[in-house]
Amino acid sequence: MTATATDESTVGTLVRSWIDGWIVSRGTSDPADRPWGWTIDAGHVNHVSRHVLPAPAETDVRALVAATSAPGTWLKLFADDDTVRPWVGEGWHFDKPGYLMTVPLAAERPAIPAGYTLTSWTRGGVTRILVRTAEGHFAARGQVAATGPTAVADQIETAPGHQRRGLGSLVMRTLQNTAYEAGATTGVLVGTPEGRSLYTSLGWRTHSPMASLYFKPTPA
Repeated sequence: MTATATDESTVGTLVRSWIDGWIVSRGTSDPADRPWGWTIDAGHVNHVSRHVLPAPAETDVRALVAATSAPGTWLKLFADDDTVRPWVGEGWHFDKPGYLMTVPLAAERPAIPAGYTLTSWTRGGVTRILVRTAEGHFAARGQVAATGPTAVADQIETAPGHQRRGLGSLVMRTLQNTAYEAGATTGVLVGTPEGRSLYTSLGWRTHSPMASLYFKPTPA
């Protein structure tokens, strides 16, 4: 599967929509505007902050790399890994690539597969979905933050022993319906390579790849 061609300005708008929902979902700082994009403080030992560049230029990436000395600094560059790989050096590591995706939202009432239960709750603008077995064992989860006309799906996960049973579809359709009922018209996410097939099967469209890198220098 390849990304559908999307113009740069549209990608920039979608990236900002993703950020607006992601910071609510994760409880991070507000994004700080930069000439090349945004900086967000996440506040975790392995994820102190991130720089998000919707249209990464080599000069900007090289300048950020040269100025970075703090482990746990991340770069989210909306380009493929091979494009940005020559721009970074020692101490930078590639995480799994991501894919910026959207879907038109509509009312959905997915059926819960036999042998599972679904629980949902909302707090701080984030709705969380939990799927468990009849015995209460974890099976799948996900969450969504609706911010006006867009809603960001986040942290979608299905336990290995419960994959290929329709639980990922159940979580996504439930989150999409929740966002629709909250007034959002477009779903936005950055999906992993593993999740992309599921999202595509549910009507999500890919707009751009995203290279994800973190700084972890080799100990002296």
